[in-house]
Amino acid sequence: MVVVADTSVLIEHVNGRIVDAVEEALANELLILPPLVISELVTGGIGFNETMAIADVLRLARMHETSLHHWIAVGDLRRDLARHGLKVTIPDAHVTQCVIDLDATLIARDKIFRLIAQHIPLRLA
Repeated sequence: MVVVADTSVLIEHVNGRIVDAVEEALANELLILPPLVISELVTGGIGFNETMAIADVLRLARMHETSLHHWIAVGDLRRDLARHGLKVTIPDAHVTQCVIDLDATLIARDKIFRLIAQHIPLRLA
């Protein structure tokens, strides 16, 4: 079983608030990052210590390679969730679709993922 982490939980982790689930996934080489999460994480790396912590995460984690099919599925997911009255951003839909693609568990703090899980099978850590 692999694990996907959302940006918010990784930001906590690289800022020194160690998230046990992230630490365990990194130690067991199970952490896979969505490409947009990598971009968001790097964007937030302001100080030297934070930049080095981000580099460590990126060295230990793998990136989910996405295809055209993935991005079409992201759009389908957003449309389907909107039909249920749930507006989901492209980054959050992308993270969710990565979890679906990989049959993974998601480590996240954002409330939106709990709301998404009410409409689709989404394993949350």
